[in-house]
Amino acid sequence: MSGIIGSKLNIRGSGRVAKLGTDGQVLTSSGAGVQANYEDAAGGGLDWQAVETGSTMTAVAGEGYWIDTTSNACTITLPSSASNGDEIMFADYDRTWGTNGIEIDSNGLNYQGQDDTFTVEYATDGQALHIVYSDATNGWIPILDEDVSDVPFKGNSEGIFAYGYAGSYSSLSNKVSSAGVVATDVTGVGTARYDVYGTEYGTDKAIIAYGYTSTNQNMSNLVTNAGVVGDDVTGVGTARHGTPGAVYGSDKGIFAFGQITGTNTNLSNKVSNVGVVATDTAGVGTARSYLAACEYSADKDKAIYAYGYTTGMVSMSNLVSNTGVVATDTTGVGTAREGGPAACRYSSDKGIFGYGNDGSFANMTNLVTNVGVVGTDVTGVGTARSALGACEYGSDKGIFAYGTTGSNTAISNLVSNAGVVATDVTGVGTVRRGLAGCSFN
Repeated sequence: MSGIIGSKLNIRGSGRVAKLGTDGQVLTSSGAGVQANYEDAAGGGLDWQAVETGSTMTAVAGEGYWIDTTSNACTITLPSSASNGDEIMFADYDRTWGTNGIEIDSNGLNYQGQDDTFTVEYATDGQALHIVYSDATNGWIPILDEDVSDVPFKGNSEGIFAYGYAGSYSSLSNKVSSAGVVATDVTGVGTARYDVYGTEYGTDKAIIAYGYTSTNQNMSNLVTNAGVVGDDVTGVGTARHGTPGAVYGSDKGIFAFGQITGTNTNLSNKVSNVGVVATDTAGVGTARSYLAACEYSADKDKAIYAYGYTTGMVSMSNLVSNTGVVATDTTGVGTAREGGPAACRYSSDKGIFGYGNDGSFANMTNLVTNVGVVGTDVTGVGTARSALGACEYGSDKGIFAYGTTGSNTAISNLVSNAGVVATDVTGVGTVRRGLAGCSFN
């Protein structure tokens, strides 16, 4: 399912003309205010309410709402029951949804054919959303949001850490709840290995691939949307380790870079939206290993690789397009490091790199904007360590966990939806390093 996020309401000139989206519809005003004509043409018959500024609200059928998110995002709960033809409209009051978006809780009813376990987010400045209830099958359907062919991007609510080295190669896994709580060990499935990475695919599932036992590996293991790790899938592509994965195109994944028997590489392998790993794609960018990767952008359709080791530690990055094309090197920002820093998405459209080894164990972080720009170092929080994992949880937050400080550890650090790393949480599960982290569901 793609992550298309609807229309834009563009106000131009003196405020006398409002242009809605790209469908050519133009609503004019005599200067007494765009709102009156907007109501008549786009939300006729609705009872428009006063501007809503709260972080939560409950919508009522037959009403229209101006949502002002200047100070905070807003979670909107839809009615718990509805009839065919019920309609509600929401509009970005101050063109701030791109900074603080809205989240729709369908409250037990379907939303565009998907049940309410999906997190529905809208995050475009000036956006307007007009929804009408159909029936129990498709539920609420947007009739105005520019492209209504699919539910907008949903973040993943749960995560998983798996495999790694715990004194010996391991295939254990530990789930992460939607509240960021790491669970106890689940008995391992598949070939025990370390220096392994994972990525999401298909919007709600994950795949873990490559790694090292006594030799490089290229097998993969699929993770269901319930967090169950599958048996080994025969390897595709050049066997290697230290090869991070990330999402691109909203529902596909990519593994890239890594080390092949002492030689760094820049090969990549795409993962389809049904979890099939493709053959090697010729490398782009500086060959290196022990780097990290995560997705960014509102539609979760682009990725970024950063840091790593060539003949020394580097801080360069490489963007991945929404078609899975790896770009040439971008000059590094932040402290050069390797040794398995970790990265994950946070908010609805940004990423974070953290920890690693810059000559000693590190805990600084670097935020990634929604256009893929890596920020300068943020002072570290939590125990400095390397060879850890990271994943998304709760749809808009992240978690760093496990790794080594010279000795393996299981401590974790939560990342807020503003990219703030929290202090250490006591470790759960078997201490280990070189493990994979990815999200699902």
